[in-house]
Amino acid sequence: MTISETLRTQHDKALSFHAMHRADRPLALANAWDAATARIVAASGAPAIATTSAGVAWALGAQDGGTLGSSLAVELTARVVAAVDLPVTADIENGFADSAAGVGETVAAVLAVGAVGVNLEDGTRSTTGGSPLLPVDEQAERLAAARAAANTAGIPLYLNARIDTYLRGVGEDAAARRQETLDRAAAYVAAGASGVFVPGVTDLAELSELLKGVSVPLNVLVGAGAPTVAELGSIGVARVSLGAAVAESAYAVVRRAAQELYTQGSYDAVADAIPYPELNALLGD
Repeated sequence: MTISETLRTQHDKALSFHAMHRADRPLALANAWDAATARIVAASGAPAIATTSAGVAWALGAQDGGTLGSSLAVELTARVVAAVDLPVTADIENGFADSAAGVGETVAAVLAVGAVGVNLEDGTRSTTGGSPLLPVDEQAERLAAARAAANTAGIPLYLNARIDTYLRGVGEDAAARRQETLDRAAAYVAAGASGVFVPGVTDLAELSELLKGVSVPLNVLVGAGAPTVAELGSIGVARVSLGAAVAESAYAVVRRAAQELYTQGSYDAVADAIPYPELNALLGD
């Protein structure tokens, strides 16, 4: 395949990924963290693959939260892209950079390995008790740098702007938190965001209020006990992500199996494993 053909394929995947964000039928994403999980998710009927930064970091021996670095994250993204013939969006945390220019460099690298979307969050890594979120103008500048990098690459990147107001408990009360979220959403969209991701809230009534003021597709983080995809879609949510929950569940199996083996000498925790021939076949060319 020539370079122009490769870019056309990536360009088409990017457009297809944009079109998957529909309020009447939300894009549901079971987040992967390596080539094997990407193949499993794809084989389960996924229309696209999203990575989880936490799962990626843990699999590579690092803590989630900006400690992994862009080179390893980009390398992992390349492996996921190569493993599936689906649009891939990468969770790049805060861009693995301290500046807008650095964010642009990370986005350029992610696009260069074939991804068509990224998540970029506005939470800080500060442990000194300061604000849990970056200033709005600073995050807008980082989003604008991401968009500029995509424009330079000629790829219509799906730029998902994560807003951590609910996750970090920002605001004196519910009304203040909602308004802060809407203000950030407006600023991020103006800077080039394609959609907004608001983890930490699944209440249908609260989401309905947010949706009244959000002009782009809204992404919600879900897990056990959250409303179903259909219920979220009925109020206008356009994207539903499991985030780190799948990776956390997989590692829970590891812990249960190990604890059972070393305390009871039995093996029931691995009874529901994917059979070796099936899993091995999924990794075939």
